[in-house]
Amino acid sequence: MNTTASELKQYCLQNGADLVAIAGIDRFADLPPEKHPHAILPEARSVIVLGKRIARGMVRAIEEGAESTTYRHYGFAFLEDYFLAPVVYALCRQLEDQGWEACPLPDMPPEIPAMGVPVRDDMPAPNVMLDIRDAAVRAGMGEIGWCDILLTPRFGPLQRIQAVITDAELEADPSPCPPVCDQCREGEKWCPLGAFDGEADINTGGKSVKIAQLKRNKCNGCGNGAIRNRHDGRGRPDRIGAICIRSCLDHLEKTGRIEKKFNTPLRTREPWRLDAEGVPL
Repeated sequence: MNTTASELKQYCLQNGADLVAIAGIDRFADLPPEKHPHAILPEARSVIVLGKRIARGMVRAIEEGAESTTYRHYGFAFLEDYFLAPVVYALCRQLEDQGWEACPLPDMPPEIPAMGVPVRDDMPAPNVMLDIRDAAVRAGMGEIGWCDILLTPRFGPLQRIQAVITDAELEADPSPCPPVCDQCREGEKWCPLGAFDGEADINTGGKSVKIAQLKRNKCNGCGNGAIRNRHDGRGRPDRIGAICIRSCLDHLEKTGRIEKKFNTPLRTREPWRLDAEGVPL
């Protein structure tokens, strides 16, 4: 059956997605079997990445030192499980109603190791987990910024993402996306814990970028807005509300590097900071 990328994108947007980007299966050719979409769906031809924005007001509440519980719910767990997941599942239903297979994938930490044994000699061990952040880059939705976080031209760091693997062959989006990060180092400037530990060159989605190396144990213990990975402690901590990413977002907004505009600046005064013992600086 005929399925067009533009029709599917419009369907996703009408059902609540804020971002949709598509990668052809050829863009994953460099990945090993244990990270490749074909290990999950052997006939896969496309990977669709969907995103839902994080309300900037929740990050502003953290910036003001007033409230973080709302972010933990509506910007994190609820947003992934109750707001974004239904959009992803609706897309799967739409594809399968048209005769195509579709497998939804949450944004699970790619650091989680295999949890079983291969069912055949030529198969990787389960569970195979696609790196959704990497898939977003390959689909042209965003890029990995210097602070080691996904940035999109529309929202900067303020989105949650999930994906759908399908055997439908769909027109892919251009990749890489327009540049967002300018390597400003604002995140490192404001980090009070010394979590930034040099830099590294990575290649993702065919694009070489320079990112900061982070001491995850310090990020996991950060009292400045970071949250341990809720799926597995080995995964990246959530730093969108942390002082490093708030500083990144403030810079992107003030320099006009992202599309979304607001009437009030995110940062209006020097930000609050706590040291490793939770003492204000």
